[in-house]
Amino acid sequence: MTVQAGNGETDNCHSLNFIGSGVVFHVPSFFSELAELEAKGLSAVHDRILVSDRVNILLDLHIAVDGLEERELGDAAIGTTRRGIGPCYQTSRARTGIKMTDVFYPDLFEQKVRRLADGYQKRFGELFEYDIKAELARFNEYRETLKKYVVDGVSFMRSAQESDAKIVIEGANALMLDIDYGSYPFVTSSSTTLAGIIGGLTLNPRNITETVGVVKAYTTRVGAGAFKTEDTEEIGTKLQEIGREWGTSTGRRRRCGWLGMHKIEILILDVLDTFETIKIAIAYKIDGEELDSYPADLNILNQAEVVYHEMPGWQKPTTNARTYDDLPKEARDYVEYIEKFVGVKIKYIGTGPDRDAMIQRP
Repeated sequence: MTVQAGNGETDNCHSLNFIGSGVVFHVPSFFSELAELEAKGLSAVHDRILVSDRVNILLDLHIAVDGLEERELGDAAIGTTRRGIGPCYQTSRARTGIKMTDVFYPDLFEQKVRRLADGYQKRFGELFEYDIKAELARFNEYRETLKKYVVDGVSFMRSAQESDAKIVIEGANALMLDIDYGSYPFVTSSSTTLAGIIGGLTLNPRNITETVGVVKAYTTRVGAGAFKTEDTEEIGTKLQEIGREWGTSTGRRRRCGWLGMHKIEILILDVLDTFETIKIAIAYKIDGEELDSYPADLNILNQAEVVYHEMPGWQKPTTNARTYDDLPKEARDYVEYIEKFVGVKIKYIGTGPDRDAMIQRP
């Protein structure tokens, strides 16, 4: 979770970004992304980002293990990004992980890294390829530079909430990837719900004034796992191509299909501009009988049939729409059906990749 705290003014120069305690943190990627931003002229970025001292450190060790665990699973592989996220959360929950605060005690840090490496060496043998000396040497270089960015995460969040700062919190992933409520085991390793944000940031829930769920106008996912509304033929390919659905960091093509129902702000509505018919998944049924909810049992889900509500497409461009009335009637009907079905007002509608391609409804 990332917090952006500002003084209420619209000038981004007054904002401060904070990476919260609930995430796993890959130090080389952090410095690499800062360098990219600086190369684009954002030199002040180094003074505007902080990291909690309680984040779990993601090592190259975790990345090596991620690939080995996927190989172990064979046909049952999760389809992870192989970036080490799952193994890092595993060590965190097993109480053998490494917190940011450990990095600043070289002997303790090395002891913990060696303990983890020894354990994985015993498990995987020669398959475990990991250069512990290189990892330790890198952190000897990072250690002093990191100090500039690291703060007491609990104290920072308490101060931010007690001040008059406006706080915007961004989480990632969707409910179907949640460790507790998603299509387990084909999920991420953390809570992707509001509960994860509250716990990961020591956020007082009474301070939350607005919650916005952000989804595409259709559904995508990366990796293996249940995706009952997926289209693996012409429709899915068309959604991939028009929506440029491939991972920004991995390059993997995302699986695409029709929208399922959750709480929402709708993005990239324009991807559906050329579709003659649009489907919305509204229920699942087995032997003609609708299920009460999305099942935890994947065997039941595999047997289930998707119930679709079909609507006519608008087949007109929406990319230039800047007000709700600018949208074709069929597009408005689509938005209003979703709104009524979910029972949550849709306040924002994205109509393209540009920053100003966003309709805000009153």
